Amino acid sequence: MTESNYWTDKRIVVTGGAGFLGSHLVEKLYEAGAGIFIPRSAQYDLQTELGTRAMFERAGHIDVLFHLAATVGGIGANMRYPADFLYQNTIMNSLVVEYARRFEVAKFVGVGSVCAYPKWVPTPFVEENLFEGYPEETNAPYGISKRVLLVHLQAARRQYGFQGIYLIPTNLYGPRDQFDLETSHVIPALIRKISEAKKAGQPLTVWGTGNASRDFLYVEDAADALMLAAQRYNGIEPVNLGSGEEVTILGLVNMLADIMEFDGEVVWDGSKPDGQPRRALNSGRAYREFNWAATTRLREGLKRTVEWWEGQCNSA
Repeated sequence: MTESNYWTDKRIVVTGGAGFLGSHLVEKLYEAGAGIFIPRSAQYDLQTELGTRAMFERAGHIDVLFHLAATVGGIGANMRYPADFLYQNTIMNSLVVEYARRFEVAKFVGVGSVCAYPKWVPTPFVEENLFEGYPEETNAPYGISKRVLLVHLQAARRQYGFQGIYLIPTNLYGPRDQFDLETSHVIPALIRKISEAKKAGQPLTVWGTGNASRDFLYVEDAADALMLAAQRYNGIEPVNLGSGEEVTILGLVNMLADIMEFDGEVVWDGSKPDGQPRRALNSGRAYREFNWAATTRLREGLKRTVEWWEGQCNSA
């Protein structure tokens, strides 16, 4: 079977398929001709054995399972609910992997997080750095839960021959992101804050010092990576998915202010945490193993995201 029709008539499950990354992945899978089952949390509680088993029984034969479902949030949410983030993600990941193995899923694509990396490692991070220290404190419980997912997949492969792979995307952004200030990540939070500051004619207040740096990956590039990896990669080692474009939060704020034509005052709230000092991924393994590299430059991706957000505001 050629790659051009690889997905035709495949039976695919996408946990978290109605979420941010999941919705973009599902669109691409439908366009490629796949048959897709998206378990919804209201029907299948993947934090319980009963709900997880029911989901697999309903799905039937599964050619590829993309496990994207997670309890997520920005720095604020991670600091408020660390025990919930650790428990809910660990129990769900463990149940989904175990039942995928029992139900003989042909290929499992696990999605990790850049938050799993240690706080202090050379930048850009390489996969061998993953267990060389403790994650940054503000999101360590979530990061640890993602490390457990990798270890479980590797253990299931060694013991049972289970075909599970593990991908580590950096910070994602793009249309359909979460713009609720209580739970959002930095880019959607900044877009909303700039929009509201501009309308009110008030200063823009930003958490931290602006000195921390990040590597932001456009969501459609991430969805492409997941599909390519499912087709071409079957290794036991984790694989980074980064943009190759590191930017400080100060630089990000300036870029967004320019795109959104905001010329007001910016106030940096140094009482709030910066999070990890630097965060960027080396994606060389992804290119070598399945010929993937990000194609969307940050400024272009930010423009598309701002346009989507403004469209939502205008249609509300």
